Amino acid sequence: MQHFTAASTSLTTKVIAVRRSEALLFTSREADGHENETVARTLRAGLVRQFGSGLYGFTPTGQRVRENVVSLVQREMDAIGGQQIGLPSLNDSGIWRRSGRWESFEGEMFTFENRDGKRLCLAPSHEEGVAHLVKSGVRSYDDLPLLLYQVGSKYRDDHARNGLVRTKEFTMKDAYSLHTSHDSLAEYYERVRRAYVRIFDALDLEFAITSADNSVMGGSSSEEFVALADEGTLALRLCSATDCRFGVTDESPHSGLSAGDACPDCGSRLEAGEGIEIAHVFELGTRYSEPMGLTVDTAGGGERNVVMGSYGIGIERLLHVLVEQHGDAAGCNWPNAGADIGTVAPFDVSIVPLEYDGDLREVADQLYETLGGDVLLFDDRDQTIGERFAESDLLGVPWKVILGNRFRETGDVELESRDGDTRDVNLEEVSVIVG
Repeated sequence: MQHFTAASTSLTTKVIAVRRSEALLFTSREADGHENETVARTLRAGLVRQFGSGLYGFTPTGQRVRENVVSLVQREMDAIGGQQIGLPSLNDSGIWRRSGRWESFEGEMFTFENRDGKRLCLAPSHEEGVAHLVKSGVRSYDDLPLLLYQVGSKYRDDHARNGLVRTKEFTMKDAYSLHTSHDSLAEYYERVRRAYVRIFDALDLEFAITSADNSVMGGSSSEEFVALADEGTLALRLCSATDCRFGVTDESPHSGLSAGDACPDCGSRLEAGEGIEIAHVFELGTRYSEPMGLTVDTAGGGERNVVMGSYGIGIERLLHVLVEQHGDAAGCNWPNAGADIGTVAPFDVSIVPLEYDGDLREVADQLYETLGGDVLLFDDRDQTIGERFAESDLLGVPWKVILGNRFRETGDVELESRDGDTRDVNLEEVSVIVG
């Protein structure tokens, strides 16, 4: 079904070219009855299919987008010295009872008994897990600091709403730093915080950074990264200055600031809006290491508790915000995340012949084989030219290579960007422009 070339635009090998007649796409003209336009747009583009309240499966198209976003996140985590791990989602209750969170988190945690009568849970986060992972391997102050991260499923019995924003199973990039001192934690906390800013800037997102309540996570302090949304889950007041990302929500400590007040960071005025939390960073201190018995030997021959930080990004929430902030009436419109990643769209370019027959079919097939990158060839004879244009725009494909009467007359193809800019180019120029 799929054809492969040597081209790649992410950190992992990507599935490349796909023919429309063979692709499993779930695009739809209609998506009525959903709570807002972003949810409807996500379903119309066929990124996900709903399996129940707060439960979504990703289609091949949606999975392509999700993997592209994850590649960007992994690139930035690797760049700051993160080492990737994998922790089990299924946890014995013992480590959660040891940390004291079994009781406090149980209201949102999926818990059950196995056949032997042992209590288990599906992990909503992995602070306990990472402490257990390193306990026998990290023995000395020389082993620290460390930054460990993973990308995997988390589970919370949340009240599902707003599509991918609040779900019961979701993908998170969660990272954990381990230190011998609070000064070292502060340095890594800032390092991860800057990496998050780079990630969200690369995705061309509008967002604010707000102080937050640590809640059941514990620790001394935390911050949320809150993306602007027309229909969000948080009331947000954010700075109007373009170079200041100060924000405050109703859940922030000391959240008495109102729209029109002066920004505490730069003095500009605060504006009212709505937002969606897309990331959260925590200074945990010894909240988990102390009850878990995670210690290291000191230079003086003593022993001390490891100091920890925790850092999460919600991948599905990020996708929802991308669809909202960049989408339009025609569908999705994905950002370009830079040279290493390229567009986060499911396809880099679509080849759209006026009709898939004769000379146009021959040229379309030639482009399909030689372009490189993620290509979607509209070769389905049952689709009209209007349907091909509409579906390409709904998927958010950045470029359309249009083969029609102009090619027959001049030998040039029409190259159209997702934003509607068009130009006539010869066949040899196409790969240079869209590559």
